[in-house]
Amino acid sequence: MRIRIANGRLIDPANQLDATSDLYIADGLITGVGKAPEGFAADRTIDAAGLVVCPGLVDLAARLREPGFEYRATLESEMEAAMAGGVTSLAIPPDTDPVLDEPGLVEMLCYRAKKLNRAHVYPVGALTIGLKGERLSEMAELVEAGCVAFSQANTPIIDNIVLMRAMQYAATFGFRVWMQPVAPFLARGGVAHDGEVAARLGLAGIPTAAETIGLYTHIELARITGAKLHVTRLSSAEGLKMIKWARKEGVDITCDVSINHLHLSEMDIGYFNPNCHLVPPLRTQRDREALRQGLVDGEINALCSNHTPVDDDAKQCPFAEAEPGATGLELLLPLTLKWAQETRTPLVKALACVTSDSARIIGSQKGGHLSVNARADVCIFDPEAYVTVSRARLRSQGKNTPFLGLELPGEVRYTLVEGQVMFAPT
Repeated sequence: MRIRIANGRLIDPANQLDATSDLYIADGLITGVGKAPEGFAADRTIDAAGLVVCPGLVDLAARLREPGFEYRATLESEMEAAMAGGVTSLAIPPDTDPVLDEPGLVEMLCYRAKKLNRAHVYPVGALTIGLKGERLSEMAELVEAGCVAFSQANTPIIDNIVLMRAMQYAATFGFRVWMQPVAPFLARGGVAHDGEVAARLGLAGIPTAAETIGLYTHIELARITGAKLHVTRLSSAEGLKMIKWARKEGVDITCDVSINHLHLSEMDIGYFNPNCHLVPPLRTQRDREALRQGLVDGEINALCSNHTPVDDDAKQCPFAEAEPGATGLELLLPLTLKWAQETRTPLVKALACVTSDSARIIGSQKGGHLSVNARADVCIFDPEAYVTVSRARLRSQGKNTPFLGLELPGEVRYTLVEGQVMFAPT
C-alpha cells in the first residue's frame, strides 16, 4: 500500500521539523518527506489540511492486563484504545499474572500482540523473580525474548543488597533499570499524599519522604554500580531536585511523569473520588507546578499515560479500598496538548515528550520519528477539535479516569502502524 498524506502540518521533533508538507509511505516505511520518491504513485491519498501529522505516540507505561487480569481489560480492547489515541508503541510493566519473569511469557505476549497487528509492544521484564525482591531474574534471556528494560513495577525491593546486585548485573550488560522510587515502610498502608487533604478526610498518608528516600537509594546504587537508571512516574518537587543533583554527579539517569500528575493534585480527591486513587499519590499543587515546569525545562524527559484499567467493582468502593489506577491511553495526546497550551510550550517540544524522547528511553531506533526509511507509524490529529471524555467514548475496557466529563483539545483522525491505517473516521 502506497499512501500520500497531503497538506498536513508535519511535526517531527526528532528532526526539528515543523512545516506544511506531504508525507509519502510505501511498504510500511516512510519513503519521502516533502518530495515524492521517483516513480511514486499513491494507492490512497489522505488529505490532512488543517491537521497535524506527527510520529505515532510512544507510551512508557501501559498495562494491557494480559496475562492474568482479562476481567479488567484485554489486549484487544486496549490495542483499540491505543489506536484511538494515536499511540503506536507501548512499554508494558511486568506486574501481570504470572509476572513477566520468564522468556516464554514475554514471547507469548509479543506473539499475541503481533497477531493483533496493532501497536508495537515493548515488554519491561521483572527485575526479580515474581517481583518478590529476593532472586534476580534471568535478564539476558529476557532481553533475547524481547524485553527492553527491567523494573519492579509498583513493588519496591526491600533488601538493598538484592537491588545492588540487580543493578550490577544490569550495568554489566548495559540494560536499563526502571524504578519507581518509594521507601516501602514509609509508604506502607498509605493511600494519599500525607498532607492537609488526607488529614481532613481521615486517609492514611504517604509522605514525600517516601519518594525522596527511595530515590536517593536508587541514585546512590546507580552511581556505585554504573547502572543506567530510569525513574518512573516522578511525583514531587523534591524528587525533581534530586534528579537534577544526580545528573550533576554524573549519574546516567532519566525520568518521566504521568499525565495525571501533570494536571491533578491532592485537592482533586475532593469528596473521596476513587478515580483519584493513584500510585504514586497525587501530591500538592506546588509539586504539580514543579513537575509541569520541569517538563518545560527538559529536566523531566518524557510523559506517560500510566494506563491502568480497573473494573468498576474495584473502583466503586470507599477511597482507601478502591483499586489504584486510571485509564489513560486515549488521553495521552489530549492532556499533553492541554499542558502545552497552558504553559505556552511549542507543539514540537510538547510532542517530543510523547514521541522521540520516549522512544529514546525505550531504546527504539525504529519509532518516534518520521525520517526517510523509518517505520511508518503516524498519528494525524486535529489540534483545534475538542472532545468530551465520556465512558461511551473510551474504547478501553477500563472507564476509570479522573477526567470524565472534561473537554480536552486534540482529536485523533488517523492512526497508521507500519503504513497501514488502523484507525480512521467511521
